[in-house]
Amino acid sequence: MGNTFDSYFNKHKIVEHYNYTKDRLEKDDDPSLSSGSVAIIVLCCFIILENLLVLMSVWRNKKFHSAMFIFIGNLAFSDLLAGSAFIANVVLSGPATFHLTPLLWFVREGTAFATLAASVFSLLAIAIERHVAITKVKVYSSDKNCRMVLLIGACWVISAAIGGLPILGWNCIHDLDKCSTVLPFYSKHYVVFVVTIFTAILFSIVVLYVRIYRIVRSSHAEMAGSQTIALLRTVTFVLGAFIICWLPAFIILSIDASCARKSCPILFQSKYFFAFATLNSAINPLIYTLRSKDMRKEFLRVLCCWGMMGQGKPSERCMIPLRSSSSLERCTQKQDNPTAPFMKKEHSTFV
Repeated sequence: MGNTFDSYFNKHKIVEHYNYTKDRLEKDDDPSLSSGSVAIIVLCCFIILENLLVLMSVWRNKKFHSAMFIFIGNLAFSDLLAGSAFIANVVLSGPATFHLTPLLWFVREGTAFATLAASVFSLLAIAIERHVAITKVKVYSSDKNCRMVLLIGACWVISAAIGGLPILGWNCIHDLDKCSTVLPFYSKHYVVFVVTIFTAILFSIVVLYVRIYRIVRSSHAEMAGSQTIALLRTVTFVLGAFIICWLPAFIILSIDASCARKSCPILFQSKYFFAFATLNSAINPLIYTLRSKDMRKEFLRVLCCWGMMGQGKPSERCMIPLRSSSSLERCTQKQDNPTAPFMKKEHSTFV
């Protein structure tokens, strides 16, 4: 145990593992950021600002304090942290990697894994919440709040656990033959575990939304025309974005787990596949919030206030309450009202 702990602070381990797994060392490369790295950082800054806008909109407007919007806020928070973690990952990669200790390397990669996992688990939490809501005949407010806290708490606890497993010992710091090519201190068994978990999440989301679609279609025939089409469209966007953004990274990690050392050159370009996966954190707010008319209006109000405050002008006009309700919010309001027509079971059209 003591030997393992000492190795976490041994910078020579970085050179040893990268020399064993990579085609070339970047130790003596130009320390300045490449154009590709700058582009990724710009994308991550957009992700941070976009999700910060979602969080501020949910926080400022009491109309968005329902359970559904709280889950959207949690998704935005995880995506915001994912963008921040990926910026740190890019800045500390390349030649900067060789100035790190293995402990800092684990923190760098573990933080990125945990935040990206939290984003994925947030999507699953939303699907679970919607499925439970639509299948329960009567839902009390206290039950909804308890379920919301449990789902959000589980999302972050499990994500932190997944990101923290390598630093807790599931690594290959003393067994080079078991090391991943993409992540030289991660065991290939851990990589397979992560791919399996994320694949299971994707499958679970598909199953849950298919069940939701079938329940809405069979239980509310009079509403099937508009609601089922809107639901199917949103589900298609969500799952399509998830698959398109994450599938290349899953494939790379699967190849990594099965490839012999230095035998798959594509693995040396893995950073671009993970950067592409990060796009999911930028797309999520567009899917989950821009389909709400009131959320779009709240976005404009927040941007208006930022602009006015930046120019030193009074921003009272931006604080005028919204008058209309979007379809998503009307559906959420009906869920909270047990006497609303067609809503004896709690359901949502869009998520």
